[in-house]
Amino acid sequence: MQFGIFSVSDITTDPTTGRTPGEGERLKAVLAIAAKAEEVGLDVFALGEHHNPPFFSSSPTTTLAYVAARTERLLLSTATTLITTNDPVKIAEDYAMLQHLADGRVDLMMGRGNTGPVYPWFGQDIRNGIPLAVENYALLHRLWREDVVDWQGRFRTPLQSFTSTPRPLDGVPPFAWHGSIRSPEIAEQAAYYGDGFFHNNIFWPISHTQQMVALYRRRFEHYGHGAADQAIVGLGGQVFMRRNSQDAKREFRPYFDNAPVYGHGPSMEDFTEQTPLTVGSPQEVIDRYAAMRDHVGDYQRQLFLIDHAGLPLGTVLDQLEILGGEVVPVLRKELAVGRPAHVPDAPTHAARVAAAGGGRDATVHGAGDDVTGASPEPAGAGDPRVTR
Repeated sequence: MQFGIFSVSDITTDPTTGRTPGEGERLKAVLAIAAKAEEVGLDVFALGEHHNPPFFSSSPTTTLAYVAARTERLLLSTATTLITTNDPVKIAEDYAMLQHLADGRVDLMMGRGNTGPVYPWFGQDIRNGIPLAVENYALLHRLWREDVVDWQGRFRTPLQSFTSTPRPLDGVPPFAWHGSIRSPEIAEQAAYYGDGFFHNNIFWPISHTQQMVALYRRRFEHYGHGAADQAIVGLGGQVFMRRNSQDAKREFRPYFDNAPVYGHGPSMEDFTEQTPLTVGSPQEVIDRYAAMRDHVGDYQRQLFLIDHAGLPLGTVLDQLEILGGEVVPVLRKELAVGRPAHVPDAPTHAARVAAAGGGRDATVHGAGDDVTGASPEPAGAGDPRVTR
């Protein structure tokens, strides 16, 4: 399994001090958090995408490229990439570029987002959310796998003999997760392509998560990608830990009570009972998350949200020390016990290149130019200058 953290990039007032960090300070804090995640032995750092206050992360690729240059093994992902309001051509280019810069340590999570007004900001209608997600990903999937694409759809101008550059590193596209909390159509989409399904269940009871993951697994098998228990599943989570449970609850309560996303609603006790949020000792977190596979089966990725709600950077770094030093090592061992040999490991670029028979230089050489925008003909069309 892969263990890591994700950030939604919120800029929230610390309710215990009344201090609100600036955008630059919060961004630098996230960079420090990513570096600490690698230092303590976590596998994944994922960053959300937002285009409105109180969030700063409007360009995840920029931030992740910076993190890539300052880390050596941390796998970089998104949480999420807005497949509905981003142009799939630009996604194909940006994440292939990031893949090269990070030596393959990149995947991404497709999502529709949870901010309704973002759609008209980018020229779209929220009522087309699901059709946009389906059509845009269908195009993105082709752009990464076909050197020259002709395409026509409903939501963007047609493409004629288009080549997305750069081509994917080693000829293998970044692994795609499809993230959803409530939409069975997205679980279906992930299953159709044989991609990963990430259920960011931080606001939902485990019974709902169980239903969504079970649907994805059934449809994954239906489309012939393998047995249901071989489907690639990821889960979200939230934790706050101190040496004993009472201290954790006392310290985290004001942050919970005032958090923009769930403050002034259910009590912390009710929320922790009904969702994966766990506020307590390291052992309580271990017990809670070791039991997740009882509900969803053996899965591949577990990400935790720990830097939200105005928590100061020092506290977040303390949480990472506990997570990487005490919690994740035990979870690795416990979740490996009894794991069937045919259940796949979490996807990595190296493993996917090996499965493809080895890497190759996928550069497309052709008679394109910067005046007409002409692209090369598909290989085999009689142009000896084209290589695949």
